[in-house]
Order: sequence, then structure tokens, then C-alpha cells
Amino acid sequence: MKYSKQRALILETLKQNPSHPTAEEIFKLVRQKDANISLATVYRNLNQLADHGIIRKLEHIDNVARFDHALSEHHHFICTSCSKVIDIAPSILPYLNEQITEQTGLAVTHADIFLKGLCPHCRNTQPNN
Repeated sequence: MKYSKQRALILETLKQNPSHPTAEEIFKLVRQKDANISLATVYRNLNQLADHGIIRKLEHIDNVARFDHALSEHHHFICTSCSKVIDIAPSILPYLNEQITEQTGLAVTHADIFLKGLCPHCRNTQPNN
């Protein structure tokens, strides 16, 4: 993958915003540094970075693609109220893969788990919580 100033700016912006932003959110941030960049350029570069395994594209969160610069194995929690995406360490489910193998015979090599519920902020602001 050839070096591109715009791609480097997009990647750096994603790394500075670990909130799993959408392409549109990244576009707004990148535009502050490069007024000439287009939304199509941001989309194209994010998809290329994901295709090359440099970032992760998360497509099963809230019907919009979000991007994650963290490549280490981890899971995601999605707040059903504010749509915030929070990384969850795989150590919280330490024996999941082994239990699946024992109970089903399936050999898990990778897991992308999406948990849904309320983040602490939304939980504290919702009535009856």
C-alpha cells in the first residue's frame, strides 16, 4: 500500500479518536486539518486500510460502518441509548472459546462479540435504574 498524505491523516485521526467513529465523523475531523479532502476520499481510504488489515471495519453495530484502530482481540459493548461503543477485554470471557469447543465440537479461531445495553452514563440518567 503506497504512502498517501491524506491516508496518513485519516489513520492518525482515527487513532486519536478511539470512540469507533463513522466515516462521516472522521471526515469532519480531517476537514479541520485538510479543507480539500472529500468524503469519498475518506471512505475510500478507510475501506483500503480495513482491506489491508491496518484498521478494523465494524459493520454490525448500529447499521452504519464504524472504524477501530485497535487490532488486538477485544469485544465491543454498544449503548442502546447513546450508541457509544466501548472496548471490552477478552479476559472478561476467559473460557468462552474452550466451552464452545467442549459443548459443540466447533473450533473457534476468532470471535467478534457485540454486547448491547446501557453505558454507565445512560444507566444513571434513565428512570428506574
